[in-house]
Amino acid sequence: MIEVGTKQFWRATAALCVGSFMIFANVYVTQPVLPMLQHEFGLTTLEVSWSFTLTTLTLGLSLLFYGPLSDVVGRRGLMLGSMLGVCLCTFMLSRVESFSALLFLRAVQGVFLAGLPAIAIAYMGDEYSRRGMLLAVGFYISGNTLGGISGRLIGGFVGEWLGWSDLFLVMGALSTLCLMVFWWLLPSSQRFESQPLHLLTMLRYLAGHLRNYRLMLVYLIGGLNFFIFINQYSYITFVLSAEPFNLTPAWLGLLFLTYLTGTVGSAISGKVAQRFGQLTCITAGILILIVGSLLTLNDRLSVIILGFFINSFGFFFAHSSASSWVSHQATSARASASSLYLMFYYLGASAGGFYLDPFWHWQGWQGVVLGSLIVLVFTLLLTLALSWLRSQRMIRPL
Repeated sequence: MIEVGTKQFWRATAALCVGSFMIFANVYVTQPVLPMLQHEFGLTTLEVSWSFTLTTLTLGLSLLFYGPLSDVVGRRGLMLGSMLGVCLCTFMLSRVESFSALLFLRAVQGVFLAGLPAIAIAYMGDEYSRRGMLLAVGFYISGNTLGGISGRLIGGFVGEWLGWSDLFLVMGALSTLCLMVFWWLLPSSQRFESQPLHLLTMLRYLAGHLRNYRLMLVYLIGGLNFFIFINQYSYITFVLSAEPFNLTPAWLGLLFLTYLTGTVGSAISGKVAQRFGQLTCITAGILILIVGSLLTLNDRLSVIILGFFINSFGFFFAHSSASSWVSHQATSARASASSLYLMFYYLGASAGGFYLDPFWHWQGWQGVVLGSLIVLVFTLLLTLALSWLRSQRMIRPL
């Protein structure tokens, strides 16, 4: 078992962070160049957002495949194979000449991108001690945020400098390097126990997780929080690229440095959860996200950026705690349980644009914030309901 502070702990955690960095850099690399793609291909805001939405959609749906499969064939090899597929798709994206071809490859890429997120936390659940996992999940999700930041920075600066085609060449080279480091650092599984692959058994596990209300509520909380958080970033790029801000793709990429507070929030979530509990952390994170969203209504660029710094901290603080809660509450087939959480998470990212788009056309950014608050208040109420159920001893404590 991997204990905190050992050489194995730091090797495994570093490998998973590098892998997480690589995956999420690829997911979000197109976000700062959405206005550029919109102008080049003559698309609406909703149409151009499909370059992000399709990726998260296929990613979310594919999680249901990888989780159960890893319960059978193992974790490490499947993560490596899926990461190789990501690299190949990224290089192929540099050769496309139409938006439809770009969408097709981004959809295929989403299938491969699902491999590591579906399996990583289950790998931790197998190999780490309980305390080690609480800390490692925070570091791992910090890798998510650093990948999200870097993908958008690369997208903004390289997209403006070399164009969107060469952007994917640069991203492909970086992804290949990350794959090599991941392969070198990640220890082989020592505590994994294979389970026979039976379709009915897999469906029974999935159905059992969905019937488990302590898991289902957190699936909804995580998915709906991401439903709002990530799509706010998509719509704010259209606000800031227009009058009176007129920001270029490179400057829009810098906006995503606000994810740095999310890195901090993820990293400290494990320690805070040990003292106050995961549900308290989820509640606090949602409240912080509400405060940040309200700040973005200000007309000054500096205050808008501050609002996104606050949003990022709150969201990832809650997300880290929710991910850990799922792994501990699942009594069997942990990979399947984590995959369902992430499926809700990424389907939320895919659907959020459709929900917010009418608010955008109705009242612009003010409408987006109003739509956001409606959903965030709902997830806050779900978290409070889950806390009440625990207080009534209907949920086993962590």
